[in-house]
Amino acid sequence: MDNEFQPDAIIVGFGLAGLTAAMEITNAGKKVLLIDQETEQNIGGQAFWSFGGLFLINSPQQRRVGIKDSYELAKQDWMGTAGFDRKEDYWPKQWAEAYLNFAANEKYDYISKMGIKLMFMVGWAERGDGSADGHGNSVPRFHVSWGTGTGVVKPFVEKAYETKAKGLLEMRFRHRVTSLITENGKVTGIEGDILENDNKERGEATSRIVVSQFKYSAPHIIIASGGIGANHELVRKNWPQRLGKAPEKMVSGVPAYVDGKMIGITENAGADIINRDRMWHYTEGLQNWNPIWPDHGIRILPGPSSLWFDANGNRLPAPFLPGFDTLGTLKYIQDTGFSYSWFILTQKIIKKEFALSGSEQNPDITNKDYGLFFKRIFGKKAPGPVEAFKEHGKDFIVSDNLQDLIKRMNELSGDHLLDYEKVKSQIEARDRELDNPFSKDTQVNYIRSTRKYLGDKLGRVATPHKILDPRNGPLIAVRLNILTRKTLGGIKTNLNGQVLREDDTIIEGLYAAGEVAGFGGGGMHGYRALEGTFLGGCIFSGMKAGKYIAGLK
Repeated sequence: MDNEFQPDAIIVGFGLAGLTAAMEITNAGKKVLLIDQETEQNIGGQAFWSFGGLFLINSPQQRRVGIKDSYELAKQDWMGTAGFDRKEDYWPKQWAEAYLNFAANEKYDYISKMGIKLMFMVGWAERGDGSADGHGNSVPRFHVSWGTGTGVVKPFVEKAYETKAKGLLEMRFRHRVTSLITENGKVTGIEGDILENDNKERGEATSRIVVSQFKYSAPHIIIASGGIGANHELVRKNWPQRLGKAPEKMVSGVPAYVDGKMIGITENAGADIINRDRMWHYTEGLQNWNPIWPDHGIRILPGPSSLWFDANGNRLPAPFLPGFDTLGTLKYIQDTGFSYSWFILTQKIIKKEFALSGSEQNPDITNKDYGLFFKRIFGKKAPGPVEAFKEHGKDFIVSDNLQDLIKRMNELSGDHLLDYEKVKSQIEARDRELDNPFSKDTQVNYIRSTRKYLGDKLGRVATPHKILDPRNGPLIAVRLNILTRKTLGGIKTNLNGQVLREDDTIIEGLYAAGEVAGFGGGGMHGYRALEGTFLGGCIFSGMKAGKYIAGLK
């Protein structure tokens, strides 16, 4: 580092949380050194690959489509979802309440001033366990950025380069931190390895060959390095018994650099790491037929109409329906003794209800292509990336008749557990429930109910129809894998982002933001998440740490 550039703060991690913190600090005229183990091509981190969902409360978009939301309703949903029940949950709960206040007030203006635009229709993610005060969103709150994750990250990246041109920000790529430097109980710097240059495309696994070492100092060090999602060994080590046995096979919803190593390094400096067993993984993962990173998985964002079967051919009961209760469904599946399950659906359902998580899987929204977007809603086929998975994806089977479909499902799994007559009888029973405008089938009733919301009726939920009626075909089966994604626990912090020891004393000079801190406090989501809260959590925690440092004299 040039002797002339003496940073007021060093930020480890150039993802969304780190970029937000850097912006807040440099806005005050202070200098920042931003470092990351990855290449410049990967700036923006994991958020770049996301669908771009943002959780907002009582937004203009909600009000326009008649959604009545409030801080009180959102807090009811959040607390019922989080299930805070530990002594260690003091700071996570403080962060949750602060974030809810942010999402209900300042957040909309904050992101709007950054130039982030939201789509006109609001999505209804994580619909819950069926109880008013339990898990789930009572109303749609999932606001998709017009531009997906790339649209969220872009203004923060542009701000970083503008600040760099002014001499307030320096970036160091391929710098991997191996330890924090501590003097008299205060963190004063970082040291580690410089990795060789690598010109691989964004997201691809890069070289770990060391060519040199580095050592930098500053009065404030922010850890914003992300979670553990690509480190399957660490995921299994931290896997909670309440979710059943840890899966032997998983696919990765995040690039290989999301390795969680900075959590251990920060712990070595005295930080209290809490809620390691709280994590957020999906049950609707696909093996990517065109992978970018190792074990690359893509999540289906399903509408509510696909019939969900476990490996033994039993239809999943409510509330374990598509899009309802992620971790409840995960436990149900793991308790079967198999880490995969099945969707059975029709072409009418896949066309209307299948979306794929990821900026690269949604070119219409990512590229802000209105023509392609309206084709998604009103076209005769599913979106191009979905149709490509249907054609090329290893987990997809298409057939004109159920008997052939079941035969090929058994061949794909290799377990031969599915009995044709058993599966057929369950589908026929469900189809008979459509003969009347009323029903005792929870899934059928919910499909009818959710179409009262215009957003679901237009672009998310297919008209109820019989699965086995050939006019609605062909039939489609999709094998679903467990897909790793988010770390809900992490480094304990106070509301300034300052890292805390086990006794809640502050480690001077050390801060944490983003997923490495459980998105605030060491786990502001508690046991479960409401969705759309991860990117916002990175922005909020990065903002809080950055503003605190910016305000210090």
